[in-house]
Amino acid sequence: MGAKFGPAGNSESFSAKYKSTVEAPEFLKKMGLDHYEYQCGRGVRVSDKLADSLRKRAQEHKISLSLHAPYFISLSSIDEEKRSNSINYILQSCEAALKIGADRIVIHSGSCSKMSREEAMCYAEETLKNARQEAVARGYEAVHFCPETMGKVNQLGNLEEVLRLCQIDDTFIPCIDFGHLNARTLGGIKGREDYLDILNKIENQLGTDRLKIFHSHFSKIMYTDPGGEKKHLTFEDSVYGPEFEPLMELVAQKDLSPVFICESAGTQAEDALTMKKSYMSFDTERI
Repeated sequence: MGAKFGPAGNSESFSAKYKSTVEAPEFLKKMGLDHYEYQCGRGVRVSDKLADSLRKRAQEHKISLSLHAPYFISLSSIDEEKRSNSINYILQSCEAALKIGADRIVIHSGSCSKMSREEAMCYAEETLKNARQEAVARGYEAVHFCPETMGKVNQLGNLEEVLRLCQIDDTFIPCIDFGHLNARTLGGIKGREDYLDILNKIENQLGTDRLKIFHSHFSKIMYTDPGGEKKHLTFEDSVYGPEFEPLMELVAQKDLSPVFICESAGTQAEDALTMKKSYMSFDTERI
């Protein structure tokens, strides 16, 4: 099957030529990309008309879809009402995903606020478990939850925490944001061995099947010490990283089939294509 590549939302090059997101599948197909992540970061507002058109265009151009749930989801909030609202946002995201033909939703993990990381994790696990149960009850079981690794040091969502959240349910798929992991470790991803360590941890904790199809965000991200993530950059950056080539080689050699979503600032479609070309340049002999 192979890896798939696409942008998070619409790139500047798309917006300069097109007015409606329903034209994104055709634009991406012409570029040579395979996937599109629909953005609901600021709230789930997807009309039936748009959803129907986007789903049909995506099928026509063979572009697979995922959806990013609202940024303000807080799985670990100490406030019970906020956790309840977060479950509702997840359910809204599931409904919208099915309408547009997506089978994955990306979910932010939350923050630690004024509690210990372990306490925050317990809240997050409970919230996600309840959200999954309600999603299944409403007929949304086909939608995979993808908890995301986060970029700020004080946020919940380091690699170990996301893998732990994914152990709640066999259908959960980790969203490994390599830019976020690099930012929160202040430049900890330096090359092949660091990527290999991440992939091995996914396999050891979630199994080969989920490693094979993991979800991913990738961008170069400016970070500060000690806070972590500051802002997304483009692939032209040569200061912050991480570099994508060693990861592309590993994914090709291991014969994995993840979805890579590029979140570069404005050039996400072009940089996604750069990643795909790098991936395609490596042979696919398994290691």
